Order: sequence, then C-alpha cells, then structure tokens
Amino acid sequence: MRRSAAVLCGATVVLAGTLTAVPASASASHSANTAQATKVTWKKCGTEDYPTLQCASVKVPLDYAKPQGKKITLALSRVPHTAKKYQGPLLVNPGGPGGSGLTLAGFVASSLPKEVAAQYDVVGFDPRGVGKSQPALDCKPGYFNPVRPDSVPSTPAIEKANLDRAKSFAQACGKKYADVLPYINTVSAVKDMDSIRKALGAKKINYFGYSYGTYLGAVYAKLYPERVRRLVLDSIVDPTGVWYDANIKQDYAFDKRHKALMAWIAKYNSTYKLGTDPAKVEAKWYAMRAALAKKPAGGKVGASELEDIFIPGGYNNAYWPTLAQTFAAYVNKKDTAALVKAYDNIAAIDASGDNGYSIYTSVQCRDASWPRDWNQWRKDNWAVYEKAPFMAWNNAWYNAPCAFWPTKSLKPVNVANAKLPPVLLFQATDDAATPYQGGVTMHRLLKGSSLVVEQGGGNHGITLSGNACLDKHLAAYLTSGKVPHGSGVADAVCQKLPDPKPQASAQKTPSTTQSAVAAVGNTLRGILGSGV
Repeated sequence: MRRSAAVLCGATVVLAGTLTAVPASASASHSANTAQATKVTWKKCGTEDYPTLQCASVKVPLDYAKPQGKKITLALSRVPHTAKKYQGPLLVNPGGPGGSGLTLAGFVASSLPKEVAAQYDVVGFDPRGVGKSQPALDCKPGYFNPVRPDSVPSTPAIEKANLDRAKSFAQACGKKYADVLPYINTVSAVKDMDSIRKALGAKKINYFGYSYGTYLGAVYAKLYPERVRRLVLDSIVDPTGVWYDANIKQDYAFDKRHKALMAWIAKYNSTYKLGTDPAKVEAKWYAMRAALAKKPAGGKVGASELEDIFIPGGYNNAYWPTLAQTFAAYVNKKDTAALVKAYDNIAAIDASGDNGYSIYTSVQCRDASWPRDWNQWRKDNWAVYEKAPFMAWNNAWYNAPCAFWPTKSLKPVNVANAKLPPVLLFQATDDAATPYQGGVTMHRLLKGSSLVVEQGGGNHGITLSGNACLDKHLAAYLTSGKVPHGSGVADAVCQKLPDPKPQASAQKTPSTTQSAVAAVGNTLRGILGSGV
C-alpha cells in the first residue's frame, strides 16, 4: 500500500554501556528456557527525547527452513520496565513494510501513562532488511530523485518512461539481492519476532502495531496464538485485500481526504484567498499540477513531486496548514520557492527512504500475487482515475515494480483466529491509508476482539496522538486486559479531535516549512510517516 515520503525518526546513540537482559519475572512472560535471555546484550543509546532507550541486536536465520545456515542481524531497542509489577515485553511496530521501529519504542514508552509503561519492557525492532538491521537493502539509490515523469500516463511516451523506471527497480533488486529477496516477506518477519521473543526469554509477548504492523501482528497471532498475551492493532490493514486490491481501495480513500483538505482550505478563504467553493479550490490545485507538469518549480517539483508533497496530508491533517500555505503562495504569488522547500521538508526521499522503499516492495511483491500483465494495471488504474484521480497513478507506479518482481509470490495468510485472548482494535472511520472496512473485517476475523472506532477521524495512527477517549481504552487494556464490549459493529466509539487551525503566519509567504514539519515529526505522525 502507498507509503508517504516523510522521513522516519532515528535513534542517536549518545551513551555507551552494557546491560544483560534480565529474564521476565512475571509468570506470564517467564521462559522455561532462560538460557536464551543471555543472548541479548543491551547498550545505552539514549536520545534527547528518549534518554532511557537501550539498543541491542540478535542473529536469526535468513531461511528458517535452514536454521543452521546463513544468519542475518536484527537491531532492537527497548525502554526497560521500572515497576515491581512486570507484564513482559511489549513489541511495537510502526508499519511500512519497511518502517524502523527503534524510535517507536521510546515514543510508546513516553506517551503511555507512566504507571502503564513502567510495567513493560517496550521493545522496538528494525525488521529484516530495515535500517540498522543487516543486511539493509537499498536496491537503487536515488530512485525517487526529481524530476520524475508525470504520474498520469497521458501519452505512450510517459507510460513507457514510468514502466521503464519500474522495471529497472525490480531488475536492480533482483541483481543486487538475489540471495536475500526470497526471504523478505511478512511470514519471515513474523518468525523473526518469535526469535526475538526467545532471545528475550519470554514465554509470551505483548504486541502493539500500527498500519502494516497490524497485518504483521495478526499473522504472528495466526502462527503463534499460544504465544500472544495482549494484542493491540491500530489503523488496520484489510487482511483480505493483500496487496493489489488494498491499493486500489486506498486510492478512493485518499481522493476523499484530498477533497476534505480542499474543503478545509475553502473554509479559511479569509486566510488562504483561494475561494470559498471546495470544487473551485480543487480545480486550482489541478491547474497548479498541470502547470508544474510543464515547468517544474525550481527544476525539482513537477506533477509527481507535487503529489508526493500533498499525499502526507491524507495521512494526517496536521500537515494541512503547511500544505495550504504552500498552495496559496504558488497560486496567489507565483512563489515556487515555497514548493521546493515543502518538497525538501515533506516529500524528499533520503537513504533511509530508499531503504524503506526497497523493503516495502520486497515484502509486498513477495507476500501475494500481483497481475503480471500490464494491461490489467492499465485498465484498473484508469478506471480508478476517472473517479478518484488524486493518487491513482502515483500509487500505481509506486507499486508497479511488483508487476516485474524477480521472485515468485507467496499466498497471503488467512488471519482468522479463534484461539486468542481478548484483542483490542482501533480504527478511524475516514482513514485513507487503511480504510475503515479493514478494521471491521479484522474485527470479524479475530473472534472475541473489541473494536474502538474514532468517529469522523481521518488520521492514520490514532492512539497516543492526543485523543483521551482512545487512550483511555488503550491504557485500560495494557493495565488489566480489559476491553470494551458493545452491541454494534463497534464496541466503543470516540469522537475525533478538531481539525487544525491555520498557522498564525499563514498570510505571509512561507519562508520555510521546517518548523511545522518538525512539530509533526516529533510525534507519532513523524514516526508513522512511512507507514502503510
């Protein structure tokens, strides 16, 4: 599924020291084989934001069918428990596929109520191939360098240019990582999670996953139901649409969120001067896109890059003021510098992003079958474009390497499960990245699960983001295992948070978007920037 271009946060090592993992004292998490626990040696790697963070690594088989064969390394992080009541490790994952989880451990531990976080070792990890895990894949550095061809293949030449790009990426991955690609997939990542569990000396794990991390968690629960103690899934992937169908559905949802942004801009016409009619504001946006297709701003922001800038607004409305300000500056003042700065701060892909995209494609293209006939892609995506043009072709090209992927596809995992303890699910009704039906479907497939819905919410990753109603349910569950029970589709409903207000300086030409984006990046929005 389409991932935004926001850069993941990274943990900076500031201290060095060694701590040996202590076997879990809670009977629910204490392993009979405590010898495994000595395999994890923790070093202090605190950051300014997360000073108690520790780091470690574990070695796991590249191919679990050959456990004594080649090994790869997984990078881990944790914030250790401090309370006498210890409930075991809480593994966290931000999604992707391809998202680094090292910083997420610090975020979750610091964002949960102190008395709740203190009862867990909050453990983050870079899945195989990601970030500080080794080997870290980077199939084709600079693949997203601007200016790319227009995403809308309005001529055979534009379509060929985009197809050539997609083929070249798939070929580069196959040539560079032929021995690794068959083992970069969700099931292998799930087996890694169980290796982490063993290395931590835990009989069971607690798990908290966002976005693609919800599918990862559901597959773990399917393969190892007896090893799941508590399971939290936030912003839920539809496990029945993995992955081609899920991307098609995502296109419609992102178009709807883009229209919501246009309506928000129209509401604040006194600030942005782009009109009071959302349809006319949207028309101005597409006129801006057409102009940039002919003459990219600063030689950097063409039509495809403009889409990259605005797609994060579909993930979280915290971007809206910056996006509106940049849009208005271009339309009203012909300010191309603002677009370039917005691209640099919101959408540009660095080496971390190249790595994330390499894993994204490696997992999604391997996990499930994709059409190998480009005529099918062409037919399906033009049909989407007619009704939901905003992200249709941008998303298609993002996933197009899967049409030419060098490894054979696996079959998606049927995650239906009646063997789990109570599971807690969170879903916003207007989430674009993982549309609402995914949460409903997962709720149906995980027997006994409870679904908490954020009514009217359109953001992706909704817990630990300021909604006290949602966070109350999360804290109660992690404290005692208590889940809400309702009579409808949802077991509990929370109202969304208010939409943002324009920035105080919105009427001025934006000299930079860095401060606004930095504010986003310091929260869950930044950590989930590359999430599904």
